[in-house]
Amino acid sequence: MKRLKVCFVDFWEGFNPSDNFFIIFLKRYYEVEVSNNPDYCFFSNYGYENLRFNSCIKIQFVGENMVPDFNLTDYAIGFHHLNFDDRYFRFPLYFIYGYNFIPDGFNKVKNKVLQDSKFLLNRRFCNFVYSNSVTADPIRREFFEKLSLYKKVDSGGKYLNNIGYNINKKLDFIQDYKFTIAFENSVCEGYTTEKIFEPMVVNSIPIYYGNPLVDRDFNSDSFIWMKGPDAIKETIEEIIHLDLDDAAYLEKLSQPNLTKRQLDFDWEVELKSFFENIFNREIQTFKRAPLFGFNQVYLEELKQMVLLRKRQKNINRWKAALADLSYFLKIKKKVYN
Repeated sequence: MKRLKVCFVDFWEGFNPSDNFFIIFLKRYYEVEVSNNPDYCFFSNYGYENLRFNSCIKIQFVGENMVPDFNLTDYAIGFHHLNFDDRYFRFPLYFIYGYNFIPDGFNKVKNKVLQDSKFLLNRRFCNFVYSNSVTADPIRREFFEKLSLYKKVDSGGKYLNNIGYNINKKLDFIQDYKFTIAFENSVCEGYTTEKIFEPMVVNSIPIYYGNPLVDRDFNSDSFIWMKGPDAIKETIEEIIHLDLDDAAYLEKLSQPNLTKRQLDFDWEVELKSFFENIFNREIQTFKRAPLFGFNQVYLEELKQMVLLRKRQKNINRWKAALADLSYFLKIKKKVYN
């Protein structure tokens, strides 16, 4: 087995560089060593440490609704439906969830098995589990509030919580509901996360809003699809119809989750092929991002921007500390006077 020296930088908080989806996957085909002097640098979009790695092959994983920066990276894995020769592989986050975070999750979505109809019909109405209230599309809150006028929607996350506690295990919570509000944080072509995937794992019908091309991955007959911000009324009417008509609800729930293309598509084989194209070649001759020309100017300006951001953060910390000290001295002076 070929030996790979890799590193992981600029990933989300809690990401384990020594134990993650990529490590687990690659160890099936290669000897993998996590190294500070890597031949291959995996990076995401939560920082700029990747700018330190210039001589190794760089592979960007985009876990958010952003287009990969092929000026920074040799190869990329992301959400968008792009065609960039062999430098890009579309690999939506929902598959990683079904492969790594939810045991046998992808197979459960692919090969749907329904519970007893009595159980399915007698579950609670609808749930809403979110924590992001800052950068998400405000339509998520608007929909939650308008659907709640029909029946109470149980919010079990930190955002708009109305059940009195924050849930610990999301799948255990949503499996007891007929419907799950599954809105992405933004509308972006190709950007399909775990939001629609998780309720499918536990046979709760997703109420989806987000990727306009979601029906390339998931069978649109198997979920409720709000296709635009002006479709709230019609979407709620469909939900009410399914809630009141048991036969229609069960018919909807029985539909295959995936499109025929996705049923036939083998993500593992395709990802393995993508990596083989990278790892089975000589490193020195297979860097793809340009090193010179105007791209060199771009990289240098980006590095300067990062330095300026760090300096500004330090300045802000000092300003905050001085403001706190000034306030403390004023209080102290009043006490002694």
